[in-house]
Formats: sequence, structure tokens, C-alpha cells
Amino acid sequence: MDMNDGPADAEFRAEVRAWLADHLVGEFADHRGVGGPTDDEHWDLRLAWERQLADARLLNISWPEEYGGRGGTVEQEIIFLQEHAAAAAPYWVGVQGRDLFGPTLLRHGTPAQKARFLPAITRAEQFWGQGFSEPGAGSDLAGLRTRAVRDGDEWVIDGQKIWTTFGDTADWLYVLCRTNPDAPKHRGISMLLVPADQPGVDIRPIRNIVGSREFCEVFLTGARTAADLVVGEVDGGWKVAMGTVGAERLLTTLPYQYMFARELRSLVDVLRDRGRTADPLVRQRLADAWIGLEVVRYTNLRMIGTLTRTGDLGSESS
Repeated sequence: MDMNDGPADAEFRAEVRAWLADHLVGEFADHRGVGGPTDDEHWDLRLAWERQLADARLLNISWPEEYGGRGGTVEQEIIFLQEHAAAAAPYWVGVQGRDLFGPTLLRHGTPAQKARFLPAITRAEQFWGQGFSEPGAGSDLAGLRTRAVRDGDEWVIDGQKIWTTFGDTADWLYVLCRTNPDAPKHRGISMLLVPADQPGVDIRPIRNIVGSREFCEVFLTGARTAADLVVGEVDGGWKVAMGTVGAERLLTTLPYQYMFARELRSLVDVLRDRGRTADPLVRQRLADAWIGLEVVRYTNLRMIGTLTRTGDLGSESS
């Protein structure tokens, strides 16, 4: 993938850099670098920052304009990630909708589903949680037992999910359910869109060792959703979910790589100020860290190139 800026990309990079310089001020400047999987403390500030990005149409740059994007290129998405990380701007909170569910819906959703959900994601007004893993179905995800049964114009869902990222802030959940118990386990699974604010959905945060609550467990007891809120084909959810997982491995690791690279450069500056960069052991460990980051970066760029050329990551993201 050629990442040398052409004239249009250079102009876009200058636009992003200028916007960040103008808007990364005040409390946002005071909280440079905040955000990440375990950062609950700065949620409101990060949301406020995300909504500024949304107002500038800097979220979901490559999404079609009809859904709130710019109709831009994947290269411009990468330019934005690079400049956002270089400026140490607060990291957005809508990762599930922006980076995972949104691309899945763009590829597999119906026109009505796209029109209903995607604009709210690009405006940072609607947040999503992922209902995939279960207590008995983590690495063997196809062994999931959450069931959805058709009842007239609705699906009725019963089961339990765990490790639901940002579940306690979600307005909606995209949930893998077994809709055909007689089919082989990789078949008979559907992805349903389930409103989180209903009596049949009980979301309980799981606090980790540092006290944050990134993950949740979700109990679905007679939860209901409309019959037309299936992403892709009924019983065809496994293929849809694998596309989501591929996007997760790709779209959530690249921005973190840029942020970690910035932090590593800051560490080098600190070590240089303290006269430690001549130590062979320190130099070796810094080199190892940098090599690892470069491997992640180029692997991601290669996957993006594959996705751009073929429209499908296949097993590449694994």
C-alpha cells in the first residue's frame, strides 16, 4: 500500500493538522493522551471531543456522505489516525459503533438498517456493545447457546453474554444468537440488533484489577427485537461476525500502534535526558519495542491494502 501523500492527501493532512491545532485547546489540551480500554474516568471529556470530531466530519471519513461520512478514501482515514495520534488528542469512546459495527452494517446491512443507524453513529449520538462471547463460548465462539426464536414480527432472545465491551454505555447491542438449533454449529447463527434499554436486558459491569469497567456481562431474558433487525441472512451470521472480528483486529490496532509509537518516542526523550541511551541493554530494549511496533504497522497496512483491493480480509487479519 503506497502511503506517500499525493496532492489531495497532502491537502487533507494539512486540513486535519490545522483543525487539531485550533481545537485541541483548553481542557482537551490539558488531557492529551487520555483514552483507552481501561479509561472510565475521562469518559465525558472523550465524548465531548468525539462530538467535536463528528461536527467536523472527521469520524468515518471513508463512509458515504449519505450516512454522515465524507465519501473519502481509506488513505485519508489513515492520515487522520496518524495526525490524531501525533497530536496526542483524546481517544474517542464510540469504538464499537465507529470501528466494528458500522463497517459490518455498511457491508451486510439493508438500506433501511443503514439509514436508521449509521448517521447516529457518525454524529456520536448512538453507542453500541458487542454480544459475542459467552461463559461457555469464548475461543470456540460457534458453540454459543444464546437463542433467538421468532414470535410474529419479533425475535425473542434468551441467553448470556460476557466480555461485552462498553456494554453499560450501549444504546444497542449487536448479538450473535442461535436461530436454528438443528443446524451445524457454524450455521444456524444470526446477528441481531437488540435495544439495550428494555426489561429483558440486564447489563452488569465487570470491574477489573485497576477498577475500570470496560467489560460487562449481559443477561438476556425474553429480550425482544424487531424481525427485520437481522444483519445479513437469517442463519448466516457466522460469516457476518467473522467480518466484524477481522475489522476489530485491523481498525482497533492501527490507531493504538500510532499512539504507542508516540509514547515510545517520548520515552526515548526521557531516557536521553537522563543519559541512559548509551546503555546497550536500554538500546536493545528500545530497538525491540520499535521493531514490534513497525511489524504491527506494516501488517495493518498490508491488511488495509488487501481490503481495499478485494473487499475481503479473509483470514489475513488472524
